[in-house]
Amino acid sequence: MINKMSTFKDCIRKFAYYVPAYNPPDIQDTKKLREFISRHEKLLVLTGAGISTESGIPDYRSEGVGLYARSNHKPVQYQEFVKSSKVRQRYWARNFVGWPRFSSIQPNNNHFAIRELEKKGKVTAIVTQNVDRLHQKAGSENVIELHGSGYLVKCLSCSYEICRHKLQEILDTRNPDIKNNFSMIRPDGDVELSKEDVEKFQPPTCPECRGPLKPDIVFFGDNVPKPRVELVRSHVSKSDAVFVLGSSLTVYSSYRIILQAKEENKKVVILNIGPTRADELADLKISTKCGDVLMEICNNSI
Repeated sequence: MINKMSTFKDCIRKFAYYVPAYNPPDIQDTKKLREFISRHEKLLVLTGAGISTESGIPDYRSEGVGLYARSNHKPVQYQEFVKSSKVRQRYWARNFVGWPRFSSIQPNNNHFAIRELEKKGKVTAIVTQNVDRLHQKAGSENVIELHGSGYLVKCLSCSYEICRHKLQEILDTRNPDIKNNFSMIRPDGDVELSKEDVEKFQPPTCPECRGPLKPDIVFFGDNVPKPRVELVRSHVSKSDAVFVLGSSLTVYSSYRIILQAKEENKKVVILNIGPTRADELADLKISTKCGDVLMEICNNSI
């Protein structure tokens, strides 16, 4: 475990510019967190973009380094994507260029530490807001992708679906001249492209009904599918505490998990740089980089 985590130290230093300013872990906070994990045997772990910044994927909202702080870019809205072929063309052109790098990104200390807790029998489920599949790459098994995944693509008009890697091969043959130059990948995997490249890009369509294809991601303005909401609710009820890592809990789909936990009198611990929507509800809030604290805990017996 220690060796595997250490392998990624250079990677973490390389992507430090995606991590907002933070204070080092407080010894007492680390002690309290270790006691919290030791005391509970059925943790529901809720993760957000803040655990993947150390792998090189920026988040949206972090002060100074998040996507909103670095650019004027706003994520595509669900209704815009559904209604506009031009919006779909722009989205897919950017996603096509960014996919090779996005899909090659590897898990970091956070993902491996969570996997270690899972192996120790401490974690009943991992609910992640991320679409990067880094938990699965780290070996985690019981992962609920709250906002879906960028690794699966579905037709909006029929039941057709396709693996994102396979779709990339198809798009490669249709768009051999699109340039692969960009400076920063975004949280959902797309990049900035020139207007010329966007306009000549041939977006994907369903081979069965010619309908539009969309990544299996809950876009802004869309709703988490009801069966998934109920699945998460069930896991919250089965847990004896909730451990939040790297999420500001700004969107309601994650915040309501905390509301449910408190309604059921469960303990909530939040580990996140900067404030979150649920700070006043937390039994313990630790404001520092997730990887520093988790690495320390997992290098010691729990």
